[in-house]
Amino acid sequence: MSSHASRMVERPDDLDAWFDRKFEQKMAEREAAHVPSMTIIATKGTMDMAYPPFILASTAAALGWDVSLFFTFYGLNLLKRDLDLKVTPLGNPAMPMKMPQGPAWLQGKELSVPTSVMSLMPGFQNMATNMMLKTIDKKGVARIDELRSLCIEAEVKLVACQMTVDLFDYRKDEFIPEIEEWVGAASFLPRAQTADVNLFI
Repeated sequence: MSSHASRMVERPDDLDAWFDRKFEQKMAEREAAHVPSMTIIATKGTMDMAYPPFILASTAAALGWDVSLFFTFYGLNLLKRDLDLKVTPLGNPAMPMKMPQGPAWLQGKELSVPTSVMSLMPGFQNMATNMMLKTIDKKGVARIDELRSLCIEAEVKLVACQMTVDLFDYRKDEFIPEIEEWVGAASFLPRAQTADVNLFI
């Protein structure tokens, strides 16, 4: 037996320590080379619910993550060429109505409007939408079309649910051309399965 082999037999603890160090080194190299990934399933088409997927996607992409957004059912409205998103407090008790303009004593005050009044007042949804847009502009928050453009520039993958397109009789020319894929859930789920973060909005 050579002296080298003899040393290996006589000092197994050293060999174990060497393997442990190599394993830790390889795992550290793998972690350093890993690109985090995130998938988001967007299901809602109102103005207020359009913000979470686009904000999260654009932020993750800015951090260098690989991001895919799957738009299904009413979420497909967020991919339309002409965005006409509304917001309504009707059926949304968590949404306060705050006045973006008016006298100082009224601005920022939460207005508790009964649901019965909301449902009976003509044009209440348009009023709520206009109030939200004025608040967004006043606070310097990006509008939905701007956030969507940021996602496109950051190479977020925009995926449209083909089943929903067929269900609602949409035409593909109604949507922006930057959509990467038109697929069903069975094609998208394998991508979600290997992602580090999966969100349903």
